[in-house]
Amino acid sequence: MTTIQICALIVLIVLVGLTYWAGYRGGLIDGRIEGIDEGKAIQQSDNSGMIQDLKLSLDQAQAHYKQLYSHYERALAASKLGEPARQTLLEIAEKLRIAAETFSAFRTGKKLERDSLTLRNKALAIAVLLEPQVLEDAA
Repeated sequence: MTTIQICALIVLIVLVGLTYWAGYRGGLIDGRIEGIDEGKAIQQSDNSGMIQDLKLSLDQAQAHYKQLYSHYERALAASKLGEPARQTLLEIAEKLRIAAETFSAFRTGKKLERDSLTLRNKALAIAVLLEPQVLEDAA
């Protein structure tokens, strides 16, 4: 091999190496850019899904809060009922007992008598709930 051929072979090997290196580096850079873009797209789709999930959770929490608040308001109103309401319920229960006895005496109908006794029992149950509770000392 002549000197010119040896130099040409070396130049050819260097050019092939430089071409390979340039292609490798270009592909590496393009792959990183594509990976970054794909990652951003996935992250954004995850974030939008996560945001929707959070909004749904917030809506459910608000609905649950409203329901709990309505229960609280009813309990507060019921707690304001006191002895006068209890006495009224006891009077209603007594009048319903008298009505049941009257229906029984006249034999006008067993259904009216049963209804009166059922309503009386419900009124007495509510009156028991309104009974003032005495707190006992644990000492």
